[in-house]
Amino acid sequence: MKKGTIKFFNESKGFGFVIDSETNQDYFVHISGLIDEVREGDEVEFELKEGKKGLNAINVKVL
Repeated sequence: MKKGTIKFFNESKGFGFVIDSETNQDYFVHISGLIDEVREGDEVEFELKEGKKGLNAINVKVL
C-alpha cells in the first residue's frame, strides 16, 4: 500500500486527487475507489490501478 495525502476532493462531482508521499505524484481518485469518506488534507493509504487516462488511486482509506 502506498501512502499519501488528499490534495483535493469534490464530493458533489465524486472525484479528486491524492498526492503520493514518496514521489509527490498526483493520482486521480474516483468516489468508487474510496473505502472511507475523505476530506482535503487527510492522510491515506491507497493502491494504484491503470485507468482510461493513466493510474488511478483505488482502495483509498484514511489512516
